[in-house]
Amino acid sequence: MKHDPVNHPKHYTSHPSGVECIEITEHLNFNIGNAIKYLWRAGLKGEQIEDLRKARWYVDREIARILNNCEDPPFLKRSDEWKHHTNDQA
Repeated sequence: MKHDPVNHPKHYTSHPSGVECIEITEHLNFNIGNAIKYLWRAGLKGEQIEDLRKARWYVDREIARILNNCEDPPFLKRSDEWKHHTNDQA
């Protein structure tokens, strides 16, 4: 596929299978789709560890949504939510 930075960026179209990331993620819910998107592009755009942390953030959000049966878990309502979940907490 020819590189198109808007419609088909390389970091989403470079998988050896030839499958584009969106072909998979558009069939999933938002949190799971975004987690897969960040795992898919990890190391291909920006810092690999940052993409892995972002994927973890979406997985944590989906777990909280399922456990709390709500769309917006209380621990994610802070304005610093992204910064908080992109730092290692282990």
